[in-house]
Amino acid sequence: MEQTLSDAAAQTAVTGVSPDVVPTWVWLATIAAIGALFVFDFLTHVRKPHEPTFKESALWSTFYVGLALLFGWGVWHFWDRQHGIEYFAGFVTEKSLSVDNLFVFVIIMKSFLVPRAYQQKALLIGIVIALVMRGIFIALGAAAIERFSWVFYLFGLFLLWTAWKLIVESLKHQKSTDEEYEPNSIVKYFQRHLPTTDDFRGNQLWVIENGKRLFTPMFIVILALGMTDLLFALDSIPAIYGLTDAPYIVFTANAFALLGLLQLYFLIGGLLDRLVYLGIGLSLILAFIGLKLIVHAVEANTLPFLNGGQPIEVPSWMHIEIEQSLMVIIGILVVTTVASLIKSRADGRKIQ
Repeated sequence: MEQTLSDAAAQTAVTGVSPDVVPTWVWLATIAAIGALFVFDFLTHVRKPHEPTFKESALWSTFYVGLALLFGWGVWHFWDRQHGIEYFAGFVTEKSLSVDNLFVFVIIMKSFLVPRAYQQKALLIGIVIALVMRGIFIALGAAAIERFSWVFYLFGLFLLWTAWKLIVESLKHQKSTDEEYEPNSIVKYFQRHLPTTDDFRGNQLWVIENGKRLFTPMFIVILALGMTDLLFALDSIPAIYGLTDAPYIVFTANAFALLGLLQLYFLIGGLLDRLVYLGIGLSLILAFIGLKLIVHAVEANTLPFLNGGQPIEVPSWMHIEIEQSLMVIIGILVVTTVASLIKSRADGRKIQ
């Protein structure tokens, strides 16, 4: 990230234009294309309620991952190598955090007893809500970073705190989809005050009975999914800003991580309980990125009570290039996934 910023400054000095400034038409075309993919997802998978087969989920998951990799190649080829690697590092990180989201998604679906055939609609609408909220957070984060370099201190400390909480929870007890869902205050408020039906009415969000609008449990489920995604966005946005300072990369990495999450839910939903060390792996990744952010904040320091408001020089070994960051993230995920599967197999043998 440090190299990215210095290269960006050099190019801006020569051309007068920052290399991270993406033309408006590219933004609009990208948002339109991603929107079209979500509409396609709705027409293909949601309009006709059904429970996807393993083959269907695997094919569509492969399609969306392939699409994300193809987009990354496009960033690498048409923009530059640096931004291409930043995109791949961001995508891998966001996809991993999205898999952690699936634990809560499964718990919510079980708690509300959502029929499998209707879960696709709830998930897709929840994912779209998540993308919209993340877009807002990305814009706010970009504006804050542009005006206040000390924001990196906050992002870094927040990620370290989140990593600590996550690893403590992971070591205390194994995360399981059999846990109980505890609605937050917003969901509880709507549960108490919205007129609702006692049961699902297909995949409808509301129905009209006796001239009165009644919301179905499906509406509450989507609300719960949206609120859950809001909390996860608080972790994921600072995390990816630790890998790139380009808002376009932040947005597209998030968008492609969320695309295909619907199919991934049905593909690995039954395997989530076997990823016993996923929380530990994610906590290590968040801590790693948090430390990177703090190092960058120290080097760009403007806080008057630290070194008189002047930048602080750090040892060269603390400078971690984006290529090394990508290798560290992938390495942690590979090790924790393999270790999880070995542990799950061993526990299964003990039970037998």
